[in-house]
Amino acid sequence: MKLFSTRQQSPLACFRQALFAGQAPDGGLYLPTEFPKFSSSWMNKFATLSYPDLAFSVLDQLVGDEFSPGGLEQVIEQAYSFQPQLSFLNDTDSVLELFHGPTLSFKDFGAQFMAKSMGWFLQDESREITILVATSGDTGSAVAHAYHNVAGIRIVLLYPSGKVSATQEMQFTTLGDNITALEVEGTFDDCQALVKAAFQDRDLKERMTLSSANSINIGRLLPQSIYYFWSAAKIISRTGQRPIICVPSGNFGNICAGLIGDRIGNYAKKFIAAVNANDVIAEYVETGEYRPRPSRSTLSNAMDVGRPSNWERIETLFDHDHKKITERMWSTSVNDKDTRAAMRHTFMDFGYVADPHTSVALEGLRRYRAKFAQQDSPALVLSTAHPAKFHEIVKESLDRAIELPPALRHRLDKQKKTHRMSTRFDDFKQFLWRL
Repeated sequence: MKLFSTRQQSPLACFRQALFAGQAPDGGLYLPTEFPKFSSSWMNKFATLSYPDLAFSVLDQLVGDEFSPGGLEQVIEQAYSFQPQLSFLNDTDSVLELFHGPTLSFKDFGAQFMAKSMGWFLQDESREITILVATSGDTGSAVAHAYHNVAGIRIVLLYPSGKVSATQEMQFTTLGDNITALEVEGTFDDCQALVKAAFQDRDLKERMTLSSANSINIGRLLPQSIYYFWSAAKIISRTGQRPIICVPSGNFGNICAGLIGDRIGNYAKKFIAAVNANDVIAEYVETGEYRPRPSRSTLSNAMDVGRPSNWERIETLFDHDHKKITERMWSTSVNDKDTRAAMRHTFMDFGYVADPHTSVALEGLRRYRAKFAQQDSPALVLSTAHPAKFHEIVKESLDRAIELPPALRHRLDKQKKTHRMSTRFDDFKQFLWRL
């Protein structure tokens, strides 16, 4: 597979090169030059496969030629000791639970494959890689756990102080070893700006081998497309129809992975990008104007993004054409009041406890059905985090406590290890030099 930069000022790259580079030399994001096309028969086959076997069937078509025989199977086996679960709320609506991995977040699916792939490629090398990660919550914990003690890799996580949940924070600030957490006195957008600036800094690039594990890295997105195939195959097998797919969206990496997979498998009737009060993309869909702005804090903090990095990829996928984008994707902005209401209604109507991000998506689906008279079409809502990661919000909204799973409970007794960091790039650069 060959990959090109969205800014088209860099040479083509193979998957291995793009995986370690993170970003293209021109500052753009990598995308495949072409997509394999699956025939419609894939749906029946995939509906019966185990998750690892399905992952191999898809990823082998994309990156299989870059692994020696047996290599891709080994990476997938190491990465996926867990799988999603599909919960049906009623005859039409289903929830794809992506929180059954080690950190109870959908980001485990991308981070685990990335980490195991990098480890596989580095096994015969002696160089050290420094991976810079900006996180608004779940990316940090997923990446930290996936790369913890992976030989030859050092992780530097940047997160906005006071703007992630206490549970999320403890998941990625208590590991130590090759994991360094920087508590930035700013927003997620400030963290993301520091990471992007580091990749463009000539001095740092000459002194260190830098990479990224954010969704700007194509190595995160390609494996995330797998759970779209997995769930869509089951719904199509059950209903005979392609589902409407509603994705809670912040940095737009998750829905971008879905759109990439859809180019290969044509599994979605329509995509809904459900955003919180950070409504840049909802506004774009409505008006055609893209106006990024500072992010606002909300209950669904992992989606508090005012300048989504992956929007550049999505625009490139659709030739920067507003009409083409809106033919495949609709978007709506859900405030905190409506998020809590969706959480309550989902529990009262179906006995299902959803976290704030999933609740944004559930409300987005409700609005789409009402606006476009799509009451009978099957629909899939992506549930991106276990509700226990936001147990305070769940308790306030539902007036009921939720038990913490062991994966969260044992982290709360650990000691937090962080370094305070300003939003000045020079301070961040000096810190990296001292590592």
